[in-house]
Amino acid sequence: MKKEKSNEILHELYVELVKLQKEIIASKLKLLVILEGRDTAGKDGTIKVITMHLSPRETRVVALGKPSDREVEEWYFQRYSVHLPASGEWVLFNRSWYNRAGVEKVMGFCTDKQYESFFSEVELFEKMLVESDFIILKYYLDIGKEEQEKRLKDREDDPLKQWKVSPIDQKALKHWKDYSEARDEMLLRTNFKHAPWFVVNAEDKKTAHIALISHLLSRLKYHSKDEKELTHQEELVYPATPENIKEKLFH
Repeated sequence: MKKEKSNEILHELYVELVKLQKEIIASKLKLLVILEGRDTAGKDGTIKVITMHLSPRETRVVALGKPSDREVEEWYFQRYSVHLPASGEWVLFNRSWYNRAGVEKVMGFCTDKQYESFFSEVELFEKMLVESDFIILKYYLDIGKEEQEKRLKDREDDPLKQWKVSPIDQKALKHWKDYSEARDEMLLRTNFKHAPWFVVNAEDKKTAHIALISHLLSRLKYHSKDEKELTHQEELVYPATPENIKEKLFH
């Protein structure tokens, strides 16, 4: 897609996002968007694009760091639950409680018992949220090994991206297969009817942004919605069915 055309589409989608936020505020909705994905998959950039023209008062981005000593002793979901949206708010999680099924599993930061307990608890937790009128959208940004290696190298070389470099990132390629297996297990076991997963092919950042925003808007109801603006790059976003996990994801 040419730059001029993609910028034109993004502008139209920004207008739709503002319409959506007006509806969230007016109708006192509670929207929770979860973004997961491999290291360098583009979660930071995607969130920046989504929130660019939204009200900072009613939009919050949550990107939690390493848990404190006290948080380690808490109920696992406790430190996440305090950041959930109130009525009229839109919250985006840049990584979430799904850390347990991903990086914590791969890097050995949780026990097998904690890992298995997560799967039984997360279904009940998200069901409780939905029944309490939270709207949950879960996206997994997927990239291939070569693209990840390229982006990791770019982080190391670009002085403006040095803050993104971490010891975990440096082990991403070494544990590629482990992350693939953990991702597949997570998607298969947590693709709930009340809170399904959608996978985004994020090999190209700009088209991934357009595809995800279009899909997000298409899933929600809001005043003066322009349906014709929500069909861009549809093929890049797909439900996390067993068939799609096997055939479409990067392994």
